[in-house]
Amino acid sequence: MNFKVKKGKGVRGEITIPGDKSISHRSIMCSSLAEGKSKIYGFLEGEDCLATKLAFQDMGINFETNNDEIVVHGSGLYGLKEPKKEINLGNSGTSIRLLSGILSAQKFSSTLIGDESLSSRPMNRIIEPLSLMGANIKSQNSGRPPLEIGKSDMLNSINYDLPIASAQVKSSILFASLYSEGKTIVREKQTTRNHTEIMFKQFGVPLSIQDTDDGKNIEMLSPSRLKSTEIDIPGDFSSAAFFILAALIIPNSNLTIKNVGMNETRIALLNAFQEMGAEIDIINKTREFEPRADLKVKFSKLKGINLDTKLVPNLIDELPAFFVAAAMSSGSTAVRDAEELRHKESDRLEAMGDVLKSLGVDFNMYQDGMDINGFDNNNTFSSYTGGKIESFGDHRIAMSSAIACSLFDQESLVLNTDNVNTSFPTFLTIADQVGLNISLEESS
Repeated sequence: MNFKVKKGKGVRGEITIPGDKSISHRSIMCSSLAEGKSKIYGFLEGEDCLATKLAFQDMGINFETNNDEIVVHGSGLYGLKEPKKEINLGNSGTSIRLLSGILSAQKFSSTLIGDESLSSRPMNRIIEPLSLMGANIKSQNSGRPPLEIGKSDMLNSINYDLPIASAQVKSSILFASLYSEGKTIVREKQTTRNHTEIMFKQFGVPLSIQDTDDGKNIEMLSPSRLKSTEIDIPGDFSSAAFFILAALIIPNSNLTIKNVGMNETRIALLNAFQEMGAEIDIINKTREFEPRADLKVKFSKLKGINLDTKLVPNLIDELPAFFVAAAMSSGSTAVRDAEELRHKESDRLEAMGDVLKSLGVDFNMYQDGMDINGFDNNNTFSSYTGGKIESFGDHRIAMSSAIACSLFDQESLVLNTDNVNTSFPTFLTIADQVGLNISLEESS
């Protein structure tokens, strides 16, 4: 499917974004390993999270769904059953990396596969530390999926320095450490998403976080059990980012986004936007399990910035939206230390370079980032005559491009947008609700 995009009106009103994808994955995993019944509210019914849920169903976990509530009948740490076939995780990098940590400690073998995009993503970053813990895990494809995981009697604890800033690698080790002997210590120089640490504490896992001179140490002992609990998932900040972007760059916008997750390891984009001059008010803050708040966003005259490299690890998923904001700003914007973008669902640096080129934006590409010369935010895009924008089957490229094209008088097509359903299945519904003009067109 493709997105057909026409010029949108100023985005206005009040919306609620579906549940956080990262938290939804972890809620299913921890609830499945807990003893007894856990309840999950606000679970994201996107394809990635459903792949995680189906994987645990294939391993004997029973789920009951009633409106916005999922009841998970946990099997305990050692109650998973051997799957009867390969576990297909579709497009979900989070699923395959975190699940590898869990399956590395099981008394049965398993094979993890995915779609074409997932099958091109690097897995040595988890294979190395899991192997050091004693896991029998290997790739059939030069460090890429499929992954074959052999049965295990016991894993060893590990002291591990994360070589890259990756919450998925950190979380894979922590999930494996649920089954290891002794204390595991994971050291990170740059703070990454801490949803796993918060979730583990909710389920009673003995875990502590120590600040050090050069980062953080996450220390963990394997628990005897995970206790059942209730999880209320806030709206996904990464999904909210597209509508924050729309409200900032489309004239006459005034939008309120309710119940957005405000985890401090996720909202670096807000810091970046505010430095650019964005008018964003954070109201009704609460802290229950994960912090959340409402965001009031208005059209703003943005200016280019040199993005603080310390922010990059915690806005890596939002960088496509940030690049669009930079293109619509006055002056130039520089982004560095973002080479991890090349290892996502697509090479997001090259993909966004193609998008910006199609829009007529002047930029310079580097191995780890780009410089973007903005349109001066005056909404005169005379060089853009409409046409086709390639999303490379990447949901975040597709949605960022659709928001950008909503500024133009000319009609645009954003191609290959099926994977938007992996993270934000209600994107088009909410876009229509706020005044954007984005519709589906079947590809020929």
